[in-house]
Amino acid sequence: MIKPLVAVVGKPNVGKSTFFNKVCGGRISIVSDMPGVTRDRVYADAEWLGRKFTLVDTGGIQLKSDDIMFRHIKEQAQIALDLADVILFFCDYKTGLTTEDYDVSALLRKTSKPVILVVNKVDNFAEADLTDFYSLGYGDFFPIAAEQKQGVGDLLDQVISYFPSSDETDEEENVIKIAVVGKPNAGKSSLVNRILGYDRTIVTDIAGTTRDAIDTPFTYEGQKYIIIDTAGMRKKRAIESDSVEQYSVMRSLNAVRRADVCLIVMDASVGLTEQDVKIAGFIHEEGKPSVVVINKWDLIEKDTHTVETFKKHLSCDLAFMDYFRYITVSALTGQRVQKLMEDVNYVYAKSTFRATTGTLNDVVSDAVRAVEPPSSKGRRAKIKYVTQPSTQPPTFVIFTNDAKLIHFSYRRYLENYIRRAFALDGTPIKLIFRDGSDKDE
Repeated sequence: MIKPLVAVVGKPNVGKSTFFNKVCGGRISIVSDMPGVTRDRVYADAEWLGRKFTLVDTGGIQLKSDDIMFRHIKEQAQIALDLADVILFFCDYKTGLTTEDYDVSALLRKTSKPVILVVNKVDNFAEADLTDFYSLGYGDFFPIAAEQKQGVGDLLDQVISYFPSSDETDEEENVIKIAVVGKPNAGKSSLVNRILGYDRTIVTDIAGTTRDAIDTPFTYEGQKYIIIDTAGMRKKRAIESDSVEQYSVMRSLNAVRRADVCLIVMDASVGLTEQDVKIAGFIHEEGKPSVVVINKWDLIEKDTHTVETFKKHLSCDLAFMDYFRYITVSALTGQRVQKLMEDVNYVYAKSTFRATTGTLNDVVSDAVRAVEPPSSKGRRAKIKYVTQPSTQPPTFVIFTNDAKLIHFSYRRYLENYIRRAFALDGTPIKLIFRDGSDKDE
């Protein structure tokens, strides 16, 4: 399910990052009195009254500044606006309205997204004179004191009122979203066109033709999908800080976040590169199931050991995600593209796997009997109980007498044991260790 995206925008130093940190429960964004500290967009997941969403903090917008950094920040904020479902427009009560506020307001009037005006730093609601803020033309607005979390609850009530209903959400859950990612010129657009059966995206030999993440719905054997063709991601040092390409790459990263399955496309004629590994690492960290697609296989001179050699290279360089699945294809000829869709369905099913509590505890008990947990200073770790609270990725909470006693190597052992027991290849899984008493259980 795609979580609604809520963007926090405004001029510099109005308390956007403070609000972001309070809602998300940690100091994720840097907070400072110096304008322009938050340059790039920062994402974090949040929840209010059972409704989950993603909050994105943006840098302060200064539309009339010629400074390269502020032009970069403006572009970042514009991307957030394009992607957002709800926009929070922050102003500062203490400094009052400025020309910059009116400039940002003019920018926001160009969007069809719901915009909520937020007047921050209102320490005394009873005595505050807020009449000036009606001049921005948003009608009702929300006074808050983000630092003290005053008024934040009422604001979040309004935010979630704009989210899709549960019926709409259920309908979305029947659609599998596939992000096609990789370096420039790896053949991503050709692969998308081959899957769709027609030329949805421009295909040339020039690297970087696709500048944006392009969503295309389609149906395959009765299942609905959305395939997302993304811009090629080059090494960071190869991208100019204020170039169009940088923003295209950021949209590609956002496509990964909202995808259900990622296809990591690499060029067989070039081989696995450092950048391919970095892209795979990002997808792994985001907890997304994936298939490594070795494209342009028709260009390779083959012998009986070619496939095995590629697999060895993948196993070595992708050791951090040893659950990976791979397939060799040719977008040009269509070789094994049908099999690729089978792999997409397979890894998606694994990422949505849910074990019964009884079976899960039986599996972990078997693992503990085979290899006992470690001990430290005479104290031995004890596994008490296991639950699976969520999927995508499958997440397991393991209650112990003392989580600090569970060494990294034993965590890895349990992860591999659970993965083998339930055949969870193709998807990351997440283990969370918690201290728990019998009462907790």
